[in-house]
Amino acid sequence: MQIDHRHSTAFDDQKPGTSGLRKKVRVFQRPHYLENFVSAIFAAIGRPGTGVQGMRLVVGGDGRFHNDQAVQTIVKMAVAAGIAELIVGRDGILSTPAASCVIRKYGTDGGIVLSASHNPAGPDADFGIKFNVPNGGPAPEAVTERIYAQTRRVDGYAIAAIDDIDISRAGTQTLGSTAIRVIDPVDDYLELMRSLFDFDAIRALFANGFRLRFDALSAVTGPYALRILEGELGAPAGTVVNGTPLPDFGGHHPDPNPVHAHELFELMFGPDAPDMGAASDGDGDRNIVLGRACYVTPSDSLAVLAANARLAPGYSDGLSGVARSMPTSAAVDRVAEALGIECHETPTGWKFFGSLLDAGRATICGEESAGTGSNHVREKDGLWAVLLWLNIVAARKESIADILRAHWRRYGRNYYSRHDYEAIDSDVADRVIDALRADLARLPGRQVDGLRVSEALEFSYVDPVDGSRSDGQGLIVRFDDGARVVLRRSGTGTEGATLRLYIERYEPADGRHDLDPQAALAELIDAAEAITGIRRLSGRDTPDVIT
Repeated sequence: MQIDHRHSTAFDDQKPGTSGLRKKVRVFQRPHYLENFVSAIFAAIGRPGTGVQGMRLVVGGDGRFHNDQAVQTIVKMAVAAGIAELIVGRDGILSTPAASCVIRKYGTDGGIVLSASHNPAGPDADFGIKFNVPNGGPAPEAVTERIYAQTRRVDGYAIAAIDDIDISRAGTQTLGSTAIRVIDPVDDYLELMRSLFDFDAIRALFANGFRLRFDALSAVTGPYALRILEGELGAPAGTVVNGTPLPDFGGHHPDPNPVHAHELFELMFGPDAPDMGAASDGDGDRNIVLGRACYVTPSDSLAVLAANARLAPGYSDGLSGVARSMPTSAAVDRVAEALGIECHETPTGWKFFGSLLDAGRATICGEESAGTGSNHVREKDGLWAVLLWLNIVAARKESIADILRAHWRRYGRNYYSRHDYEAIDSDVADRVIDALRADLARLPGRQVDGLRVSEALEFSYVDPVDGSRSDGQGLIVRFDDGARVVLRRSGTGTEGATLRLYIERYEPADGRHDLDPQAALAELIDAAEAITGIRRLSGRDTPDVIT
């Protein structure tokens, strides 16, 4: 077998974050571009003297455009590098949580995940690649720093001069010293879900007429939802819609929020709403949950799942702790206090949860951007969240709306909303952030639209497990009544910048819980604009997305 050694120039591009490298498809299609980055991963994770020779890796992705070509490229480079075993999802498919599951189950040296998560797909849309470490989670900063350093010095790569291999059928084939094992992408994940949830109770729920609409948005979760919900759990045929992964996700924007999943929202707030609605995103790690005329915000979902987790067999011994990202509402904090368990506030990014999960300091974690998960894998997991909700509904024999209202009556309600300003010119986004950062010291004591600022700071985090420090993680303005406004720049887009504004205030258990969140937060929203000046500086009249 011939191995080609190809010369290439250094990878002169942005530093990848924990979400990996995300660019337009046409960028990844440039000669040597993907190959250079994969070569940098191999160099960064390899052992002294032998590199990645003899290592075992997982590879798969969400099926978006360019996924199949990228998998074939990685296979050929793995063969050339002497990787001992490459575990590949059939047809190149593995959801992000399933990839984490497979890495952990088979004890591999990590995995390469191909996805741009909730970003659109297609030849003119987005693609992405990231490396997950042996615990199944996203690479921590030390590893991404090594990968980036390698991208700056790479000047060539090795690749096997072979035809594309058949990855459409499960089985093992050997090329050189590399065993390429193609696996069913659902099998191992399904086995894990069976160990966590009361499938018999959920089957009985469906058998008694419970109706669910799960929208897979023509993305990777479709095969998992069809096999588990309709196949294993007996949900009626048609429960899962848009269940076939398509290279362009069928034109869907695979982000489960009220704007991009509007058809699901219209159904759930319409006259023939089923008992529950749910959706997941492009790579299967995010979720949305609705009841009849009832939207469960991601922050509330995290709190309700934590409060009721004991109802599922996998969590019957209770939780060691919970963790949430700083922008996520404090709803879960009150649950942790009532349960007498640890509660951690981390920066945004699943890697920060990984160390807590590995150390047994947390069992369930969540982010306000529709990501929830537990210690079963080291990624957020959209379908897992839906199954836990189904388990809770089956055990409590109450509607989702009733469960949510009961939760507020016990713990109070955190009125909460996120306003996204997308594809803003990067210089404008920097100006907004820099202006507020410069004003932080002058804000405490100031009256803003009738609200008095009590504290203003930039969030920093010290990991309680390894002592590492992360600064510059978002700007927080708190008011005397406990309300707060948070501003941060998101790194998940591929065009311009996205500014996220988070608005939150608490209503006690004996207060009023039936207000529309935008109405309940109206005064605070005005104060947020007065403090941040996003609309004034960006020229935008309204946010692009409100959740």
